[in-house]
Amino acid sequence: MKKTLFLFFVAAALSLSTQKAFAQYEKGDKLLNVGLNLGGTYGGGIGLGASFEAGIHEYISVGAQADFVSWNYGWVGSNIRYNFFYVGGRGSYHFGKHFITNEKLDLYAGPSLGFRIANYSYDGIGYNSSYGNGVFFGAFAGAKYYFKPNMAVFAEVGYNASALKAGIAFKF
Repeated sequence: MKKTLFLFFVAAALSLSTQKAFAQYEKGDKLLNVGLNLGGTYGGGIGLGASFEAGIHEYISVGAQADFVSWNYGWVGSNIRYNFFYVGGRGSYHFGKHFITNEKLDLYAGPSLGFRIANYSYDGIGYNSSYGNGVFFGAFAGAKYYFKPNMAVFAEVGYNASALKAGIAFKF
């Protein structure tokens, strides 16, 4: 019985050690990011965002994103609240493999293109918002750190729906 148990543990250890414990981005990966938007492109604010990408090449993934950012400010006798909703496509070039040997780290950057829906509310008279609905173009750079083979923390900076997005990422 002891030999059987020992062989079972050796086989289990070998099977685990031959699998990749962590991996940077690879072709065929499906990536889901869910996080907080901090600092909208048209001012301050906070919101939520999500993106999904599928790997189509050894270094390239494409997909979609949806983001919401809201902020307000006021002064004596008035208050303005802005809400921005972004929906669009995005693509990422995963360049970490070129110079980083840490399998837990994935570095990427890319563009986004989509549509912005903007609205505001104003408690006062005589205000007209210059922010309108329309096409938006963004650019971002990000990093993911995998603490489990299919789960990571991520952060993105740039001119996208927000200046900073941070949260959790999943790989399928």
